[in-house]
Parts: sequence; structure tokens; C-alpha cells
Amino acid sequence: MKKTLFYIFGTAIVSALVAACGSSQSKSGRTDTYSSGAITFASDESFSPIIEQEMDVFHSIYTDAHVTPIYTDDSTATRMLLDDSVQLIITARQFSKEEKDYFITREFIPKEVLLAYDGLALLVNKSNNDTLITVNDLRRILLGEVTKWSDIYPGSKRGDIQVVFDNRNSSTVRYASDSILGGNTIESPNVTATQKTADVIDFVEKNPNAIGIIGSNWLNDKGDTTNLTFNKEIKVMSVSRQETATVDNSWKPYQYYLYNGNYPLVRSIYALLNDPRNGLPWGFAQFIASPKGQKILLRAGLLPAYGNITIRDMNVKY
Repeated sequence: MKKTLFYIFGTAIVSALVAACGSSQSKSGRTDTYSSGAITFASDESFSPIIEQEMDVFHSIYTDAHVTPIYTDDSTATRMLLDDSVQLIITARQFSKEEKDYFITREFIPKEVLLAYDGLALLVNKSNNDTLITVNDLRRILLGEVTKWSDIYPGSKRGDIQVVFDNRNSSTVRYASDSILGGNTIESPNVTATQKTADVIDFVEKNPNAIGIIGSNWLNDKGDTTNLTFNKEIKVMSVSRQETATVDNSWKPYQYYLYNGNYPLVRSIYALLNDPRNGLPWGFAQFIASPKGQKILLRAGLLPAYGNITIRDMNVKY
């Protein structure tokens, strides 16, 4: 028997050649350059696995540079950028018009660097065999129009659906509100939030009636270089755009299905910068967008924003 699997590989083609700032101290007191010095930046906590991998390689190449992350929620990270507490944040959004206008009044145009695409994964307990769901059913759950598993899967004995997010102010919640609910707020009384992504996975592992919503970069089996398996302690739901979810029209957040548009819940990851000096914040952001940084994202299970992605069919006999 033969089965065709899809495997993605490739490297980015972004060139990030920006002149380094001088080492003299600026009016702000900063002494960092494009490739040296020490800075702190903020990131949505849901991206911490990939940020840690990017930092490890960055520090090994630029031994005079040190970047320190503050892992927080999306709202807090944005406030830190606006009040100059940090000059770089990693998040799943672009600047709003109001935010851009704010920086322009200070005679500076902020910068956005698209880094990658991440699938929003829906997790269920490994004992749950109801793993096909439509985007519309997810919308109904978040709005509180359906509250029990039997409302979607007739005959289910699991009782109330418990939905859990990573943080009530995270980019995951904002994506659900903006992209799934069309700007409406989450109304279901069965929706809760933890403080971090690892807690969501732990909650789903312990609760048979739960649905966890997190970034798919948390789920890959580190021993699987093809990124075709997920954490074995939970199941990942297949999601369909159609009215009724079937095996043939529902997809998991594999890189290939992000790439070809089959998976419907995809968010973009950006580096947002408030760095007029083009110093180390800009240098680290451009490293992630460089060929080396993009290869790290690819291996971590995300879809890189840049590069020639080659798709190959692999015939596996068993």
C-alpha cells in the first residue's frame, strides 16, 4: 500500500543588509548597534518556543549581542512598544492606523516585518473521537449559541463544551474575535483562559470535554523533522470551511495546508519596531527574516514568510 505525504523544505531569500549604527551613546542612552549590545524586547507568550530557538542561533553568531525576551500578552506588549519600554515586539498583528499616526507625530515611521504564518490549533483530549469541526460550529461555540457536545455531535455524552485560551488578552483571543467572530466579542459562558499556553495543553490532557485553542508551533513532536506529527498526549482537530465537516474537506494545521490555503485558521506573525536608530532590535528582527532565521521557523513547524518553498511527494510503503 502506498500513501503520499507532503513535505516542505526550503530556505528564505530575504536579504537583510542594513548598516550598523555607531557605538557612541545616543540621547536615549542606548549604545547597542545592529549586531552588538544588549536589549530587551516583548513577545506574545504563544510564540516563546520559536523565539527561544531564534535567540539560541542569533547569540551563537553575534557573540557581542544579547537580546532578552519579556513573554507577555498581546495587549501588554503593544503598550510597551508605544511607551518606549521596548523597541521591538513579536506579535500576530500589524500596527493600527492610530498607532502609526502616533509615531508619525513623533516624526518616526514605525516598521513592520512579516516573519511567518502560524495555524491556530484546536485541541481535544486524546479520548475524544469527535475531531472534525467546521469554522461555523466553532463560531457558534464561541458565541454561546451551542454549549454541549451533543449540539454538534448528536449522541455525544461529554456534556458541556469547555473552551480554554492561553490568555484573555492574547493574540489568540484577538484572532478569534476579529477573524472567526467578525469583530464580535466571545459570549459563551463556557470559555475560560489560563495564563500561558502550556497550561492550555495541560487542561486539555486532564479534561475530556475540553477544546483548547493555541498556536500550532507548540504541538510538533521534536523528534519529527517533517513536522507531520503532534503532541501525542492530545488530539488536534481537523477544521473545515464547509457547512458539514468530513474527512475529505477538513484539515489539520500542517505546514503544507497552511501553504496551500486548505487550513482555514491562519494568522500572520510580525515583528513591530519602534527603533529609529536601526540598532539591535532591528538587527534581531531582520535575523528572523533572514535565510537562517526562516529555516529555524520552518523546522519549528511554522510556514516561513519568505523563500522558495519546494513541495515534494514522498511515497511511503507500509
